[in-house]
Amino acid sequence: MTALVLALIAGAVVGLALGALGGGGSVLAVPALIYLLGFTPVAATTASLVIVTATSATALYAHARDGAVAWRTGALFAAAGIGPAFLAGAAAGRLAPALLTGAFAVIAGLAAVRMLRPAAGPSGPVRPVKAAGAGAGLGAVTGFLGVGGGFLAVPALVGALGLRMRQAVGTSLLVITVNSLAALAARAGTGGALDWAVIGPFAGAAVLGAWDGKRLASKVSGAALQRIFACVLLMVAAFMLIDVIV
Repeated sequence: MTALVLALIAGAVVGLALGALGGGGSVLAVPALIYLLGFTPVAATTASLVIVTATSATALYAHARDGAVAWRTGALFAAAGIGPAFLAGAAAGRLAPALLTGAFAVIAGLAAVRMLRPAAGPSGPVRPVKAAGAGAGLGAVTGFLGVGGGFLAVPALVGALGLRMRQAVGTSLLVITVNSLAALAARAGTGGALDWAVIGPFAGAAVLGAWDGKRLASKVSGAALQRIFACVLLMVAAFMLIDVIV
């Protein structure tokens, strides 16, 4: 019962952050699964991919209904990440737990720093090579660490492909969903026995929390929410890094 309650609370927080910020909230799923629910790092990153896929696909539907998804652009960007996501997903299942946790802590810290920086606008003409590189890099991060990577996808879609912020957020959900599915396919049978009695409620609470997060974003300053979340994420990243070192 305690695990179920913790899964529901953690899922709601992750979903709330995802809905309010449009990306980055799923970074909290892995540390919650490891430190609150007792998952191994490999199982946690695999379970996180399930949660990320469910929440991203649900949020994608909502953004698509509002006409905020650039389908062709997103499909091409996602295509560049499918191979790296698959390969990284397969490799992650064979890494030492400490190495996987340390890598996650570093990426989470970088995500927090990026959130604290002001958002950049479109950077001129689209560069296919740069866009393909960004898509491949995002796929690798998603497959390796089990995170959606919205904190990387949105700036890449704005900077490399020239999308407006609203479209970039919606399109990033398409990219994240495709990459997460590719990584899950690669991890089939490598993450150990997953506790679906925990993952199911966690994912369900995250999906519901994402809808509440969208409403929260309309009432509270987006910049303020992002700063608070970035500070929390920095503390989580520091804790994980210290845990690995000690």
